[in-house]
Amino acid sequence: QLQLVESGGGLVQPGGSLRLSCAASGFTLDYYGIGWFRQAPGKEREGVSCISASEGTTVYADSVKGRFTISRNNAKMTMYLQMNNLKPEDTAVYFCAAAIPPITSVQAWCGMSTYEYDYWGQGTQVTVSS
Repeated sequence: QLQLVESGGGLVQPGGSLRLSCAASGFTLDYYGIGWFRQAPGKEREGVSCISASEGTTVYADSVKGRFTISRNNAKMTMYLQMNNLKPEDTAVYFCAAAIPPITSVQAWCGMSTYEYDYWGQGTQVTVSS
């Protein structure tokens, strides 16, 4: 059974850092596009960052560019989101997701829309507050 489990969330002061992890099991991660999403109270889930199977493509939301870094270790079946210089507006539940890429772009694809993803973790809370 395919499963994604996030960890690493918590309470941090503005300007601080957190590293989220997403452990995958039940499938081979190598050929999946991976995305990180977040959902704040009363708001829709939004794409934060994504990375292609080959790691050759990474995309970031404008709001996190220069502060967040996405990465993956297929051998360890784990994906990461390093978050630096956190701001109160980054407060949300963060989700990792995996998607089967289009057959025409298996290695290069990643998406920033929720409908593109097939598998989701349960989420981890990130709270940025002083």
